[in-house]
Formats: sequence, structure tokens, C-alpha cells
Amino acid sequence: MSHSCHKHLIPNINRISGQVNGIAKMVDEGKYCIDILNQLKAAKSAIATVEAKILETHIEECVRNSMQSESHMDVKIAELVKILKRA
Repeated sequence: MSHSCHKHLIPNINRISGQVNGIAKMVDEGKYCIDILNQLKAAKSAIATVEAKILETHIEECVRNSMQSESHMDVKIAELVKILKRA
């Protein structure tokens, strides 16, 4: 299932990619552990923000649309439970 409404998050994802590349460079250059950890925390927080936005959209749109059919709703609930257990 595709969802083009997430395209507005591409700049955020590109920023995260840049952060991760920067972290790799820091590691390669032997930068101070705490500085690397601070950057890792920042990247993790940015990923969590994107994750939350996509989850919110999924619940508001995909789950709401699935309420038209009980079998579809069961599938969506199972998907949510599975993804939330991974956290």
C-alpha cells in the first residue's frame, strides 16, 4: 500500500540521513564519545518525530477508512499491535 501523503516528510528524512552520515564521519575521525552520543540522540529523536507523524496519519486515515469493513478493521488493528510491539 502506498501513501503519497508522506512526501512532505522527505526533507526531514534527508536531514536524518545527513545526521547519520555526519555521525559516521565523527566515528571515522575518532571524535569524542559524548559528542557522538549527542548526535546519535538527536538522530534518534528526529526519527521518532517522523515515525510519530506517519503513525498519526495511518491512524487518522488508513484505520479510519478500514472501519467500513470489520475484517479490514481487524487487519489494521493487528498491524498496529505488531508495529507497536517492535518499539
